[in-house]
Amino acid sequence: MHSTWSLLPLVASIASAAPSLLRRAPTNAPVVNLKNGSYYGVHNSQYNQDFFLGVPFARPPIDELRFANPASLNLSWTGALPATNYAFECIGYGGDQVGYQQSEDCLYLNVVRPSGYEDASLPMVVWIHGGGFYMGGAVDRRYNLTFLVENSVKIGKPIMAASVAYRLGPFGFLNGDEIAGAGQTNVGLKDQRLALQWIQENGAAFGADPSKVTIMGESAGAASVGFQLTAFDGRDDKLFRGAIMESGNAISYNALNSSGAYQPRYAALTKAAGCGNSTSTLDCLRALPLFVLNNILNTTEFNSRWNPALDGDFIARYGSEQLADGAFVHVPIINGANSDEGVSFSPNGINSTADIEKYLNNTSNTQYALTPDLVQDLLRVYTSGASDYLIPSTEELGQNVTSLGPAYGPLYRASAAYFGDEVFIANRRKTCEVWAANNISAYSYRFNAIPTGSQYVAHFQEVAFVFNNLQGLGYAIPPFANKSSAFTELSDFMSKSWVTFVHDLDPNGYAGKNSSLPTWPVYSIEAPQNMVFDANVTSHAEADTWRAEGIKLISDNNVQYHR
Repeated sequence: MHSTWSLLPLVASIASAAPSLLRRAPTNAPVVNLKNGSYYGVHNSQYNQDFFLGVPFARPPIDELRFANPASLNLSWTGALPATNYAFECIGYGGDQVGYQQSEDCLYLNVVRPSGYEDASLPMVVWIHGGGFYMGGAVDRRYNLTFLVENSVKIGKPIMAASVAYRLGPFGFLNGDEIAGAGQTNVGLKDQRLALQWIQENGAAFGADPSKVTIMGESAGAASVGFQLTAFDGRDDKLFRGAIMESGNAISYNALNSSGAYQPRYAALTKAAGCGNSTSTLDCLRALPLFVLNNILNTTEFNSRWNPALDGDFIARYGSEQLADGAFVHVPIINGANSDEGVSFSPNGINSTADIEKYLNNTSNTQYALTPDLVQDLLRVYTSGASDYLIPSTEELGQNVTSLGPAYGPLYRASAAYFGDEVFIANRRKTCEVWAANNISAYSYRFNAIPTGSQYVAHFQEVAFVFNNLQGLGYAIPPFANKSSAFTELSDFMSKSWVTFVHDLDPNGYAGKNSSLPTWPVYSIEAPQNMVFDANVTSHAEADTWRAEGIKLISDNNVQYHR
């Protein structure tokens, strides 16, 4: 486990320090010799792993680089610098930031490798964290990479793992006409891209095979993986050979709007910052002291709803359009979602069809408008009363919704089914269909286990299982507390399947796999199937045909959703 959590001092500061501070790594510390210079890390004897923590992959995005495209490192040094502590999280504005120190200077990555493989050439998985593009961080203890790497060695398929940081919220996705004119849009996604390029240049020094990188993320992290698959109109820069998307896809879950849609908020921000009359509002924002800027940004008006946007460059077109004409990186994927995603996204107080209709017609936050005909078709399908269109399912709740409480309303489960499909599940199915139509391996899943601390199979619940985080590191309520062995066995199955995919591009066939566990089928057009990861019953394959009419309505109209 990782036990150090303080900030790595700025490399530039260390590199300019007295030579005696740079020359020698501690005895027996692991060392890597990279393009710019050498680092020493930490050896963990409990797990027999080497940690390289807080390694910079870009120049600090401060001063003139605030709100700017990331810049490659431009310094070198002799001797070995310490890579023994996590860097601060990027500045964000959400609950995932609680308990972690933050900084603008945050473009660092972490590498965990099994000891004894320094001269090997191992596959690498690169984790991109979620958090709605406005919170989260690579330092988050819930994303501890140790157990994935440990499992890879146990099954004879050793890999190493990295986690990367990227700028969040307004620091990563500020937008408006001047931003677009300067070509500085979607810089948070460009941070990720630069980290992947850095790994191509430096991964071999750690013992990784740069031709065997898999990118992996959940929620906004999975959406980020999707954006990397479609970046620059699907240009393949050979940065990865596989991708894993948990509750996120190559079709965005948010509307992709243009800079013009953000301009009113940008104008309001620059006015509030005293920059409204400046010759360059962007230069003015860059010149503000961080505490002044942060006080302005840390308000409801300005700290959220800065998202990836169409820019004709990194995000050239809607993902649905790119997938339709094959403009994406053609690599194998794992792609899935959780059974009750919709409970994390549906509004409450859904007492009638009219209440759902109100939200379908509400464009104040979405910046798109659905046609009246589509709204009526969605209402007809999702309020039909069919058991498929009730989330949480009748298996969890029965037919009586009153157990949820009066605040939810009798049609809440219909609303939850729609919002889960609209945000993640329809795009998961469409993504897998496109991969299958192009003869590219796609492994689809539905996660269906309820961890301790949750009532439903809601958003994010699979993360602890994938990371095999049996101790519940980083969780207020440990997910496996008071659960049967079936839950820890499910985590073992999922974690080792993910590792096997990173190693082989196929999640099946690892050493020691319980013979009662099924083979995960490749998705096909003729017989589309998901792996259902469950703890109450044996995990199994299912036909991916449920809620067919509603999901098709959403997918066929993705352009109306601006994605």
